[in-house]
Amino acid sequence: MRYWLMKSEPDEFSIDDLAAAKNRTTPWVGVRNYQARNFMRDQMRVGDRAFFYHSSCPEPGIAGIVAISSPAYPDATQFAKRGKYHDPKATREAPRWVNIDVTFVEKTRLVSLAELREHSELARMRVLQRGNRLSITPVDPAEWAYVVKIARRNVSG
Repeated sequence: MRYWLMKSEPDEFSIDDLAAAKNRTTPWVGVRNYQARNFMRDQMRVGDRAFFYHSSCPEPGIAGIVAISSPAYPDATQFAKRGKYHDPKATREAPRWVNIDVTFVEKTRLVSLAELREHSELARMRVLQRGNRLSITPVDPAEWAYVVKIARRNVSG
């Protein structure tokens, strides 16, 4: 099993939206970065786990855990001519972008970016690296275990 961090802007799609979705599952659409696409296409497997990270908001951070619940398949939004994720170079015969499905596992307390930075054990975590803008990044198993532990701790704990 591999571990990931997947960013979503909560005003677009939040952990609460996923929890309320049909079957608590949704396609992770709109990824338009080649490295993030390659992670989905080449490395993510059904059963992998990912942190659901709220980004581009007043308090960014990890808000929950999801499971990868499908292999990669063509992202239909690339073909929607009036959609915000349309790619005029993509064709159904040669799609450029993929997505995977994610399924809600649990909501955690928000572990803010600032709180993540407070833990030296997480200093190498990709989301904390200067200049990292990727929407999907791998998470080391030791970092995963550490973050899960602090995410499940009470705010006063």
